[in-house]
Amino acid sequence: MQLTGEVRLGTRTKQLVKKLDQDEITVIDHQDIDQLAAESLIKSKVKAVINASSSISGRYPNLGPKKLLEAGIPVLDQTGSEIFSLLEDGDQVAIEGESIIKEEQQIASGEVLTPERVKVKLQEAEDNLDNELNKFIDNTLDYAKDEKELILGLDIPELDTDLKGKDVLIVVRGNDYQDDLEAVISYIREVKPVLIGVDGGADALVNYGFKPDIIIGDMDSVSDQVLVCGAELIVHAYSNGVAPGMKRIKELNLEASKFAAPGTSEDIALLLAYEKGAELIVAVGTHTTMIDFLEKGRPGMASTFLVRVKVGNKLVDAKGVNKLYKSRVRFKYVAQVLVASLIPIIVIVMVSQPISQLIKLLIMNIQLNLGF
Repeated sequence: MQLTGEVRLGTRTKQLVKKLDQDEITVIDHQDIDQLAAESLIKSKVKAVINASSSISGRYPNLGPKKLLEAGIPVLDQTGSEIFSLLEDGDQVAIEGESIIKEEQQIASGEVLTPERVKVKLQEAEDNLDNELNKFIDNTLDYAKDEKELILGLDIPELDTDLKGKDVLIVVRGNDYQDDLEAVISYIREVKPVLIGVDGGADALVNYGFKPDIIIGDMDSVSDQVLVCGAELIVHAYSNGVAPGMKRIKELNLEASKFAAPGTSEDIALLLAYEKGAELIVAVGTHTTMIDFLEKGRPGMASTFLVRVKVGNKLVDAKGVNKLYKSRVRFKYVAQVLVASLIPIIVIVMVSQPISQLIKLLIMNIQLNLGF
């Protein structure tokens, strides 16, 4: 690998991608790059990725590095966290093989990820999956004991938005959330459900032309432009009431309620809709599998398990709905439609005397010309 460019540094990938310019070399500290992070980096059109940590640690088969390489974005892995003290935003560097060069001096080195190397690492991670699953289940059960108040009851904030007896659509920025959201657009337009965006999920709604009625979450990945759109705001607070996201709300001179609860922001969004009397809850982009939670850096899914036990009778999970049916136009289907459309024309021709006579004259003319 040999390339040059300006660097842009950030230890939190989802925050960094908001500042990236095309063709920059991004420097991150992201163990186990997940699919969503990879897709964000690809969308930013970065020239290369320098990762201080291991892009595939072997805990589970994360597909982020594979997606980056498939998009033609090289990855220099495991350079060490000291890279952040050696570089600043805007520095011009060269990546030559496994070395990072600044001002003609090698300042760090790492491992160049190749498709073959990624394949080996992913296989090793697959082999380790049973061990990780065992730990994940144990953690889930342990956390469930501490988070059972999600079932027994929480202090639910009051809402200005009426949810009682209505359909509620909750959008989370999880894997394939865009494809899943596209799959339910007709439902949104026809039914007009109450729209709840969980952090960056609110941006997804706006990007597709919809205004969220409620935005709920830590407020760390939703954009300023969307926060000021007029939606009702609810900040997810820790169980002790501390809500770091409230600082950002105040900086924007906005008002927000607090919802103190353990678990994830998408969990409390589901609970909010359920406790406020939603008739149906449709969830898009939610995290529901062990891989989803490991990608979020969570060792268990107790809160999500408990919440789904509680709201399950009203919940429709649209995750992966875009894969349920892929429309494929086949020749035999086209032929059948054409034949079906010709039937009424043939019938009209047969019962219409002038058209019938015209066809007979044409046939006679062809026979004469051919000498029959």
